[in-house]
Amino acid sequence: MASVHIPDENRVITGFAEIKAFLQTINVWHDRWEANAPLAPESTQEEILDAYAHVLRPYMASHHYQVADVINVHGETPNLQALRDKFLAEHTHTEDEVRFFVDGQGYFWFNPGGGRPVCYVHCVAGDLLSVPANTPHWFDLGEPAFVKAIRIFIDPSGWVPHYTESGIDQQYRS
Repeated sequence: MASVHIPDENRVITGFAEIKAFLQTINVWHDRWEANAPLAPESTQEEILDAYAHVLRPYMASHHYQVADVINVHGETPNLQALRDKFLAEHTHTEDEVRFFVDGQGYFWFNPGGGRPVCYVHCVAGDLLSVPANTPHWFDLGEPAFVKAIRIFIDPSGWVPHYTESGIDQQYRS
């Protein structure tokens, strides 16, 4: 299950209801779905999407999403460091960024502004996160890099990152 970390306050939030309530204060939506489909490490995008079609299709229809794909990053991913660096810079998108983690883990960082502290959500298999359009954030693949997540879009062109160049992401890199 996810956990929320607020480094500047040395605070960690656990428990589904507490995480959901905290994330609502920064307009991020979190839910838990079963992520127990029997998938092989070499499962294709189509196999992964088919395995979760029973939850994806109704969710996508009710929220007007049109496209889903899979991001599958692991130690053997070509150009892994360049990919990691691309995600690590604070950015926004012109549409919601929705991710359902089916395996592995990742860290969604948020810079909510308005006097609210920078925080991150440690996501694991079963976590569904929806980051609203224009929300400053960045994503850390972690070490070792291993994440398999379904990405859901209205239009994939809306996922193009718009880098803020604030530099705040640099303050939180390990």
